[in-house]
Amino acid sequence: MGAGIIWGMELRSLGKTGEAVSALGLGCMGMVGWYGARDDKEAAATLNRALDLGINHLDTAAVYQDGASERFVGECIRKRRREVFLATKCGLARTPSGAVGADNHPRTIRTSCDASLQRLGVDHIDLFYLHRIDPAVPITESMGAMADLVNAGKIRYIGLSEAAPATLRRAHALHPVAALQSELSPWTRTACRPALEVCRELGIGFVACSPLGRGFLTGTIGSASELAANDTRRLFPRFQADNLDRNLQFAQRLTALARTVGCAPAQLSLAWVLAQWEGVLPIPGTKKRRYLDENAAAVDVRLSPEQLAAIERELPEDLVQGERYPDSLLGTLNV
Repeated sequence: MGAGIIWGMELRSLGKTGEAVSALGLGCMGMVGWYGARDDKEAAATLNRALDLGINHLDTAAVYQDGASERFVGECIRKRRREVFLATKCGLARTPSGAVGADNHPRTIRTSCDASLQRLGVDHIDLFYLHRIDPAVPITESMGAMADLVNAGKIRYIGLSEAAPATLRRAHALHPVAALQSELSPWTRTACRPALEVCRELGIGFVACSPLGRGFLTGTIGSASELAANDTRRLFPRFQADNLDRNLQFAQRLTALARTVGCAPAQLSLAWVLAQWEGVLPIPGTKKRRYLDENAAAVDVRLSPEQLAAIERELPEDLVQGERYPDSLLGTLNV
């Protein structure tokens, strides 16, 4: 499925769409907050640097900072839209009480798409995801609404996020699904394997979110006290007190393995994700150019079968302590 090179960045095919996107994308969730303080100037420079490097796959969502992420991305790409394969998401929103819940009703999908188009300042979205699957809405109805958006020219391809294998099969039978987005990294492997295999079987791209474990697998976090008070990771079980202290063993082992390969821990993690299947498209997020450049170089790290086996052996998943989402978000997963 490898599809060539642009500006030194490897391209990979997005499922069976015939679309070639950068092997490494850029997750934009943290551009305007979420992980600590905002720095719009540096974040904008980082996004533009990504495009300069040939990273053309940008991923955001309506729910990220209540639309602020989409507005920021839209402003950054205003003069470079033709260089971008733009992905965003609908179907996950805050309730009046502040909780986050899924809403896949067709009317919500339609209005969400129009709102995203306006915030992004574009006339179409390349890849539009159902951010979460709503069990209260038949998949036939939500996929029907998504297909209508394709026919109207508002979106080009349909994606699902955190969908179970059975849901993915049903949805794909109704209308081609271009990509499934789900978490995949050295510390989150087992949970996504069944869906990854369905993607491989059906020719659906697998967009790997949080391939650096929300930054933990970079080896730069030594304790919970290092996270800013407004850093949302404080809500995630793996970053809380005792769990994080025990998870440091995992990060230390990863760093040691990276040293034997001759790369940074983040590069080893991304190289591992890329090696899982040529249909996998990781979208690590960062808002700093120095980390972006380090991540981009991971496409040049080629792991041997022996090195991959060493990672599986030295980094057993049972070393990881804590659920990957807080209780308030675990309920939104389609399992």
